[in-house]
Amino acid sequence: MVDLELDGVTKTYAGAAALRDVSLSISEGEFFTLVGPSGCGKTTTLRLVAGLETPTEGVVRFDGTDVSGVPTEDRDVGVVFQNYALFPHMTVRENVAYGLKFGGPPAGTTVDERVGDLLEMMDIAGMGDRDPDNLSGGQQQRVALARALAPEPDVLLLDEPMSALDARLREQLRRSVKRVQKELGVTTLYVTHDQEEALAVSDRVAVMNGGRVEQVGTPQDVYRRPETEFVATFVGDNNVFEGTVRDASGDRTVVRVADAEFELPPTDADAGETVRFCVRPEHLSIAEATGATASEGATAANRLAVEVETAEFLGDTTRLHCRWAGRTVVVKTGSVPEAARLELGFAPESVTVL
Repeated sequence: MVDLELDGVTKTYAGAAALRDVSLSISEGEFFTLVGPSGCGKTTTLRLVAGLETPTEGVVRFDGTDVSGVPTEDRDVGVVFQNYALFPHMTVRENVAYGLKFGGPPAGTTVDERVGDLLEMMDIAGMGDRDPDNLSGGQQQRVALARALAPEPDVLLLDEPMSALDARLREQLRRSVKRVQKELGVTTLYVTHDQEEALAVSDRVAVMNGGRVEQVGTPQDVYRRPETEFVATFVGDNNVFEGTVRDASGDRTVVRVADAEFELPPTDADAGETVRFCVRPEHLSIAEATGATASEGATAANRLAVEVETAEFLGDTTRLHCRWAGRTVVVKTGSVPEAARLELGFAPESVTVL
């Protein structure tokens, strides 16, 4: 297994930049995910690591060695693509064994033993003699993953491997991928546009936008402490507000938004300056607008009287779209309120200033 580094990597196509000065450092054995919208540069980054593309500027390093000009077959990487790319004329066992065609099995292991171990690890031990066309999408993806892992690569690259599967299969397979990755300790670079998937499987996440890295951190840091407005709104639901600082003294910053005043944690802003901040929907608590108290953590200032426009029942939670000061405010709650007018509250500690 190796450390993986991208240092000042830029990639252009016909003068258009797909990546702009990207620098990332991925530790040995880490499960690292690139997440972002279509066209943000995440797949280009993976292809540069795989050796399928060459940087226009910057370098890619494995364990400190520049591999920017090293061909794919000499990089000791395993790649799983979105479309599986299984050979239809080969059985499952033969497809997995093909991964050993150029690298051979790990020392002290025969091809048959290595294939058998991987089929068992991927929970497809009884399917070795089947043709890929006779497997479900999830089973085919397990075969593709087993084939990529067969030669015990230094780096495992996964490009949107679950995008073609339904929600239940995605959840099952991502648990399997995480388990196998930890069991083998292989350095893994994972690409997805699915924020929930990225948060669920990763040790760390890089959020990309427009060919640049907006933020790198643990899933908890990226979700709870977004550093930019793009990260705040792309990773999960969020409510972004903009207001004018009324008072920046003491241990609170008072900000006026529309006709309301909100108390925020201390900021670097001075009175009269404009600030933007966000509050996650689950941090907005509800009380019917009848004089009842909103959340215990909410101050008297941090209240919004809203009108409920729509309610989406999602099983374990209900998402409310409410109208306040000419804009939509999203709330997540465990119950379905019957009133059309509600009072919301939030604690200053739940605010992230952007």
